[in-house]
Amino acid sequence: MSIYVGLDVSDKTTHVCVVDAEGAVLRREVLASDPEIIAKWLGRYCPDVVRVVMETGPLSAFLYHGMAARDLPIECICARHAKGVLSARVNKSDVHDAEGIAQMARTGWFKRIHMKDAATHFDRAAIRIRAQLITARTSMINQLRGLLKLFGLRLGSARAAGKRTERLVALYAQRPDLEALFAPLIASMEAIEAQLRASTRTLELRAASDPVCMRLMTVPGVGPITALTFTMSIEDPRRFARGEDVGAYAGLVPRRSQSGERDTQGHISKAGDPMLRRALYEAANIILSRVRQPFALQHWGRKMAETKGPKRARVAVARKLAILLHSLWLNETEFRWV
Repeated sequence: MSIYVGLDVSDKTTHVCVVDAEGAVLRREVLASDPEIIAKWLGRYCPDVVRVVMETGPLSAFLYHGMAARDLPIECICARHAKGVLSARVNKSDVHDAEGIAQMARTGWFKRIHMKDAATHFDRAAIRIRAQLITARTSMINQLRGLLKLFGLRLGSARAAGKRTERLVALYAQRPDLEALFAPLIASMEAIEAQLRASTRTLELRAASDPVCMRLMTVPGVGPITALTFTMSIEDPRRFARGEDVGAYAGLVPRRSQSGERDTQGHISKAGDPMLRRALYEAANIILSRVRQPFALQHWGRKMAETKGPKRARVAVARKLAILLHSLWLNETEFRWV
């Protein structure tokens, strides 16, 4: 008998629902969110399981790899798509969600998610830590600027640590009593900047040791962080049939709403990987504003900026850049200026 299992995962517990090929519920259970416990329970009560399905979430990678290592037919599906199916029920509960996911596993009406390897998650965590350090530093600098203005002092455009120190010395000469007041904030900023430099250096060395990243970094505007983010987000370029699909995966294509005679396109979907989308957008901004040697993509983007505006141009260049990077990776070639 064909058996299908749906898992509704939460932080501590997982609701399990088992259905047969006709959709009848055979068994329900609540287990700890641990792959070993779930695998043992399925091995005992569901030896003939055809498919086990769960949604994407904070524990999805941990549970997926744990159950895949135990030879379970586990599939992870897009939580956004699952929400549309599960919202058909009037009353929402973990029990109902687990049953709905089990029915999706039975019908096959879901979109599979490519689960990244554990090593990829390790590198992505390093990039997220660096991004968090940048956010903390920016917040502290803005806080410093705002507090100085309370006393009629302006920090100015002193972004580098050395210039900021020189500017603070000049401001403290006007108000010596503020030096002790701002000392904890300045010390915290310097500590975060030291960790940020170390994190950036580690990622640069990681990119330098990867031949794919080195090949992608031949594209103007693409640095080690962008190259690492792209390779870790895509992981396998052959899972995309076309280069245009990479732009859609990054959420850089417009939404479409078509029904009858109505066919409208809105803003970009922002679906997929936000880390990849952000990296491509920043690289596109560098291409349009900082790269001095002209090339085709830059010329095309600047012409679009004149007619559509700079923001739309950056989005369009980011989408084109995703296609270019995918092509270089797939064909194992480097960027050529001509």
